[in-house]
Amino acid sequence: MNLPTPTDPTDAMNETEALHRMVLASLDDDQAVETVSIPLAGKSSIADYMVIASGRSSRQVASMAQKLAERVKAEFGRPSRIEGLPTADWVLIDTGDVIVHLFRPEVRTFYNLERMWAFGDTLNPTAHA
Repeated sequence: MNLPTPTDPTDAMNETEALHRMVLASLDDDQAVETVSIPLAGKSSIADYMVIASGRSSRQVASMAQKLAERVKAEFGRPSRIEGLPTADWVLIDTGDVIVHLFRPEVRTFYNLERMWAFGDTLNPTAHA
């Protein structure tokens, strides 16, 4: 009888880091604006990273979200859940270990997620321009 081998935590961590790098690269390729990565490990159990970025229009936001979901599926074999695509003012892409929020600039300013996830700490996210 073959028992499944335990998942090595190092492998899971490496896959999460690879997914995070791929998300950032995808957004950079699609010319996302003001991309910010917030590490959530130790702050929340929902994901290891939250990435927030803006697109210049609803059309760009929708395009970035669809391409990102396709890339995650192709490279990691996992489906992404997407919310908000019809209006594309604020699109959430849940890849499991990395949660991505894509906004039109004025919607991003209104919700100010970066500040909310600072938990009262001085926010020192990793910014990627």
